[in-house]
Amino acid sequence: MTRLIFERLKGFTPADLVLKGAQEAGDFIEGKVGKIVSRLLNNEPIQYIFGIADFYGMEFKVTPYVLIPRPETAELVDIIVRDWRDRADLRVADLCTGSGCIAVALARNLPYASVTAIDISEAALAVARENSVALKTNIRFVREDVLTLSPSHESFDIIVSNPPYITEKEKAAMEPNVLDYEPALALFVPDNDPLKFYKPISRFAAESLSSGGMLYFEINPDYARELSEYLSDLGFEDVEVIKDTSAKNRFIKAVHE
Repeated sequence: MTRLIFERLKGFTPADLVLKGAQEAGDFIEGKVGKIVSRLLNNEPIQYIFGIADFYGMEFKVTPYVLIPRPETAELVDIIVRDWRDRADLRVADLCTGSGCIAVALARNLPYASVTAIDISEAALAVARENSVALKTNIRFVREDVLTLSPSHESFDIIVSNPPYITEKEKAAMEPNVLDYEPALALFVPDNDPLKFYKPISRFAAESLSSGGMLYFEINPDYARELSEYLSDLGFEDVEVIKDTSAKNRFIKAVHE
């Protein structure tokens, strides 16, 4: 944490921290560090304190209107890039885009991809647009409620989503830095409707993917089987549950025939 604070405040590299670590900090820096430590002690995520989160080798702006990008989500991007990196001019849709981290990462790593990013929150879309510009991508942003999306007039090769998937009953096991600061709108679903977002997104994908196109989800491991069965019932082929690096069922991909 000390390294990250001085990296953000002073631009120190790890080597700088070793070489200059014994130097006395000035009053200005000391005051800044004191305020940061106070906020950290109140469980505020350091990414919100500095307004920056690292994701997929890039720095993204983050605010309390968007989730902090997780390493698991980077794994999802890895899966998609591995599947499609040899194809150019792909049409991609990222639903529930939040900070735009998935959309930007795919736009940067898939050759000449045309990316559309959708979210219901205008505040989140404002952050995502800033990230797109800062990271030099050309993404089309659309404000829509994914719960009521109509089939697209264009077809997509890839539809990806990391929608809200944590049930209310799981709150008891969560850390205060998430519960108190990250947007509940992007996190939680009712206990009696854990697939609240997955079902309409899946139906949209069934109508909007091109033949051979693929749907990708980050998921709640507790509902991997239920979602897999739902996708199969919709007519998706090769439905596959994929584990993350912690050996949890974290992703699903499926092919539209």
